[in-house]
Amino acid sequence: MNQLRYVYAVTRHFDGALPEDVRGIAGEPPRLLSHGDLVAVVSSVSADDFDEIPLRARLEDLDWLTGTARAHQAVVAALISVTCPLPLRLATVCRDDSGVRRLLDAGHDRFVRTLERLDGRVEWGVKVYAETPARETDSPADPAPTGREYLRRRLNQRRSREGTWELADAVSRRLHEELSQRAEAGMLHRPQQAQLSDAPGHNVLNAAYLVPREDSTAFVECLDRLRPDRPGLRVELTGPWAPYSFAGEEDDR
Repeated sequence: MNQLRYVYAVTRHFDGALPEDVRGIAGEPPRLLSHGDLVAVVSSVSADDFDEIPLRARLEDLDWLTGTARAHQAVVAALISVTCPLPLRLATVCRDDSGVRRLLDAGHDRFVRTLERLDGRVEWGVKVYAETPARETDSPADPAPTGREYLRRRLNQRRSREGTWELADAVSRRLHEELSQRAEAGMLHRPQQAQLSDAPGHNVLNAAYLVPREDSTAFVECLDRLRPDRPGLRVELTGPWAPYSFAGEEDDR
């Protein structure tokens, strides 16, 4: 079976080794491929899945894509315990080890600049959700509502929903302003669509923040102080992650 090289991340040389139990795509353990002053973290993958033509079809398969993304993330998460990695895009594939070396040569200066900028930093993610109020229903003992009563209830539901979304928007703006001051950089991502997320509610804020590792405790404490205690609003914090959102050059971002 023809094998390609899947590249998870680029790092500088570091002391130590990857955890022995980490597994990447198709359960393969990743390995380190050194080239000059850089190291690529790679594993072998099947051309039946990752060659150009089959990969196009695979990327339309949500289950396959989810499993691949989780395996990719598992390797990068293991890396942040031993070094500061520069995560590469999902499904970055080369023909062989020589192709990986050419990738490192072609992007050398950009890789080095980005690794220097991200050294000692992690990414925290913050999401704000506006939870849609449950629809009012009549209990079996209630009389059937009149047309006027039905319209009144629907109007109240709409006002309640719009009020929750307006509050979530105001909270999101304040959170982003305050957290950006606690971070070296902040980025607003497009809100997640409900059908692509298991999280209930309407995603209003989907932000990422680049924070020095030693400042992470203060960053989390700041969010806890700002977190609103309001029904219908939910604030989620994720991380620390490798700085995916800040891995590109400034112009790229």
